Amino acid sequence: MPKRQTGWTEKKIARYYKEGRGQGELGNYKPWLTIQDVPSNGRAHRDIGWKTKREHQLLSDNEYNYFCLLDWSDDVIDIREQFPINREITLKIAELMNIKHPHDSSTQTPIVMTTDFFITLRHGSKFDYIARTIKPENELNSSNVIGKFEIERAYWEEQNVDWAIVTEKDLPKTIIEN
Repeated sequence: MPKRQTGWTEKKIARYYKEGRGQGELGNYKPWLTIQDVPSNGRAHRDIGWKTKREHQLLSDNEYNYFCLLDWSDDVIDIREQFPINREITLKIAELMNIKHPHDSSTQTPIVMTTDFFITLRHGSKFDYIARTIKPENELNSSNVIGKFEIERAYWEEQNVDWAIVTEKDLPKTIIEN
């Protein structure tokens, strides 16, 4: 049986948009990436959300642990994982910052960058959005990771959305174990 094609092309990106990936809310949201779309170095998880009533695609234990915290938080209304960010904007940001935009090494196609979580919060009668990226602390010193995060940070800043990096040290171990 042939292996799944993991390379990115413009045709594949157009197909993902046509399939509705990265679109919708709550139970109608389709993540840009699923666990079948990316090679995994660790454990991936599929879990049904209490809030969304749909299967979430979580690419690591840290993403799963953060998802559990979000799913049980009273302030969280919607959780959208593997959320695509506008490639035209990220390409412009990368050019302005003189940072190499992430691309597929075999096709040289600029990829659609994603944020691990795009979250809708309710504060009284007001709704807010936040974006969170999950990364193991020991991977934060890579120049490629830093460049990608700078593009992501600038993108969300331009959208007036609070963005932050969450590491395993930010996750409350006792609550997660319960």
